[in-house]
Amino acid sequence: MIENFPFYLSLIIAIVLLIMIANKIRVAYPVLLVVAGLLISFIPDIPMIRIDPELIFIIFLPPLLYEAAWTISWKELWKWRRIIGSFAFVVVLLTATIVAFVANHFIPGFSLALGFLLGGIVSPPDAVSAGAILKFVKVPKRMSSILEGESLLNDASSLIIFRFAMIAVATGQFVWHEAVLSFSWMLIGGIGIGVLIGWLFMKGQKILPTDANMDTVLTIVAPYLMYIAAEEVHSSGVLAVVSGGLLLSNHRHSFLSTSSRLRGISVWESLAFILNGLVFILIGLDLPEITSGLEGVSVYAAIGYGLLITLVLVVVRILAAYGAVFITLIARNFIKVADSTHPGYKVPAILGWTGMRGVVSLAAALSIPVKLSQNGPEFPQRNLILFITFIVILTTLLVQGLTLPIIIRKVDMPVYNDHLPDDEAEEMIRREMAKLTLDHLDKNYRELLEKSSFLQQINDKWKGKLEEEPDIRVSSEIKEAYLDVLNRQRAWLIEQNHDRNQHFDEDLIRKHLMKIDLEEERILLVH
Repeated sequence: MIENFPFYLSLIIAIVLLIMIANKIRVAYPVLLVVAGLLISFIPDIPMIRIDPELIFIIFLPPLLYEAAWTISWKELWKWRRIIGSFAFVVVLLTATIVAFVANHFIPGFSLALGFLLGGIVSPPDAVSAGAILKFVKVPKRMSSILEGESLLNDASSLIIFRFAMIAVATGQFVWHEAVLSFSWMLIGGIGIGVLIGWLFMKGQKILPTDANMDTVLTIVAPYLMYIAAEEVHSSGVLAVVSGGLLLSNHRHSFLSTSSRLRGISVWESLAFILNGLVFILIGLDLPEITSGLEGVSVYAAIGYGLLITLVLVVVRILAAYGAVFITLIARNFIKVADSTHPGYKVPAILGWTGMRGVVSLAAALSIPVKLSQNGPEFPQRNLILFITFIVILTTLLVQGLTLPIIIRKVDMPVYNDHLPDDEAEEMIRREMAKLTLDHLDKNYRELLEKSSFLQQINDKWKGKLEEEPDIRVSSEIKEAYLDVLNRQRAWLIEQNHDRNQHFDEDLIRKHLMKIDLEEERILLVH
């Protein structure tokens, strides 16, 4: 391990350089990292990299899911909950089923149970790839929200299918009533454990005398504890992390200080950056191990099977996207839907083309045991499943990952009225916050306002008259008054975000909340 440390260190440097290049040439960095990993793996005397699936599931998956849960908009997640739920659960199950029958029919030696195992592995799209692509092109907010929401949940549903298929392959039977009970426990238990642990962390950080460093460490510990606790009782660790992360994210202003929130953002952005970079370059580096175990079938035949499964995945996802539109148009006659208007034919096609696969699929494939039992026969078709999974990941990243930005730029995307235009929303928020601040100062701090030049400057600032604030000394009483104003602004923004009648984009609300946090940090440093 220690003799390979320089190699691992050089990988980190390579990841940073490659992501810089990817941003420069406007290519999604997962594509470049996987290709670079492939090329590095062919260099003579390069250390053989073996990806431990437990390392992916335990070390990488919880923090990446947790970070995604903190950045996603709960308002958007709830608004598009039906289509997100259908893609994350129904479409994943449908995809796994179709892959199972295709594999059973076209791949020699593939039983239906093995087909479901392969389907569970390759069915969940990877949101990191789609997110990296979408930052270079402008798409409707609803599309990015649906993709983000789907990515939080589809790993859970696919891993549940994978777990049941593993049991069926190992035992040769599938008991439906036991599967239904087990599935229900995975869902309910996973969500319940995540919410419970999240609530305990929230209450603990409120009561205990923590500081910004301690709070940041606790946010790193939380997802691992949620995941491990859920997996220990055989429920879904993914759902535990997602549900707990959503709870803590939605209440971040009630239990985290300004310093903790600002420092946490910096730490988590850096942590997610390096973890995402590592997992994608490791996919490419793992090729020698995957190909070395491919026996009993030619490489060309295995590539053909991989391309066949990839084609099935792409077609099923595109058809599912159009199916979701069709079902929505029917359902609007019976229930209230997020948008009852016809979305057209462009958005479903692009949504269907965003199905790149990634690290969760590879980790699931690698977690297949070499033998059915400790002293039993070898696990059937394990090496072929690994190779097919690798081909699916590589093909979807290269083909869809490179063509998606071009397609989006060529397609004239429809304009939706989900949110106010950014300029109009910015102006409205600024005007309302100024009015709120002036009213609050006049009502609660009129006497201090007359005595304090600092508060007068703050008052003038919100009237638009102050150009530059001088470096002045501020008494604790004046500082307390200004902090109270900032808290009132923060409360108003949170209230607007929870108001369903307001059409402010939550990302815009969060930007203004961060501005308030930064201003509070600045004023606390003034003597």
